[in-house]
Amino acid sequence: MTKADTFVSGAHPYKLSAEVTFVGNDLLVVISGGDKPHIGSVAVAQPRPSLRNRRVMSATSSVYNLPGHKDQVIAQRVAEVLSARFKCNVVVTAGFHLDDISEQGVKRVLENAEKLAQKIPPSLKQVKNR
Repeated sequence: MTKADTFVSGAHPYKLSAEVTFVGNDLLVVISGGDKPHIGSVAVAQPRPSLRNRRVMSATSSVYNLPGHKDQVIAQRVAEVLSARFKCNVVVTAGFHLDDISEQGVKRVLENAEKLAQKIPPSLKQVKNR
């Protein structure tokens, strides 16, 4: 395994961190944040041609959510973006917890997850091509 890097999106208390590791040509990503980081959801994504335009890469994913956790949106979105971008299998674990988070706070966490998904790929290109 080759650890690529750690990436961060957002500011406290809605900050998300992602540790990215290459496992051969595949990626393992651990996303955590809040005041009680944990593993709440696991997403596995596999690249495939888009159903709308076969010249565009997309990804198919499956998600396992631990009981009582709602981290699947974070895990699934990041897994699919990275799988399509790098054309490899991707496993993402996600766990964000903040006591008494508001609806607006949840929106900010999801926005940070989207930014994180977009932030990771450009930086990884250089590592993968070594």
